[in-house]
Amino acid sequence: MDTEEKEFYNAVLIAAAIIGFIMLYFIVSMIMQHRKSRRLSKDRILAEIKTLENERRRIASDLHDEIGPLLSTVKFQIAHLDADTDEMQHLIRSSGKHIDTIIQRMREISTNLMPYMLERKGLVWAIQDFINRVQQNGALKIVFKHHLNKRLTADIELNVYRIVQEILHNTIKHAKANLLMIVLEENDEVLRLQTTDDGIGFDFQEIIKQNSGLGLLNLQSRIEVMKGTVRIPSPNNGKGVTYTFEIPVKADKK
Repeated sequence: MDTEEKEFYNAVLIAAAIIGFIMLYFIVSMIMQHRKSRRLSKDRILAEIKTLENERRRIASDLHDEIGPLLSTVKFQIAHLDADTDEMQHLIRSSGKHIDTIIQRMREISTNLMPYMLERKGLVWAIQDFINRVQQNGALKIVFKHHLNKRLTADIELNVYRIVQEILHNTIKHAKANLLMIVLEENDEVLRLQTTDDGIGFDFQEIIKQNSGLGLLNLQSRIEVMKGTVRIPSPNNGKGVTYTFEIPVKADKK
């Protein structure tokens, strides 16, 4: 190889090295930008979820601590009105019953907004309590199996509870199911939640395309915040829907 060929060969190598370096720089920059965008997206989702939960807590507190006692006072005052006629007595009794119904419904709304059972006794108790309340008002049979003997962090317990709430709501409203199976278990610091119904099923991707799956997007957002995974249901020709969530967990040290 003569001098000119060597110089040409060296120039090609140098040019290739420069191009390779530039390509590597852009690839690394794109990866870093992507990671930054994902991190910012998670931070935004987390902030939105925390804002939503704080607002739910505030409304639940207002219902429980202010409106509840006020309605009880109104009922007491109505019950002690002078009733000169049978018609007035009937009206007072009827009004009292209506107020009792309003108070009961208000307590249900307050509990749905902020499950105090979750804070006091933990995830399993809160889910079971919610299932008991749901089954009083419908024909859907719900079977809940669990293998969880310890408390998890407050954020994980709340997010998993909301996921179960959303799935139950979707099953009752859309699935036309008779049975819903819920299995919650923890192994090797991974929390696994699986739900299966015998309803008509749905096309997950199609619902997302139609922008009508806000509840489903909410599930994905909560899982993403917890750094977990969800197995997305595929079209299943009326054979029901199965969700499988896996979430890395550590026991609450409190």
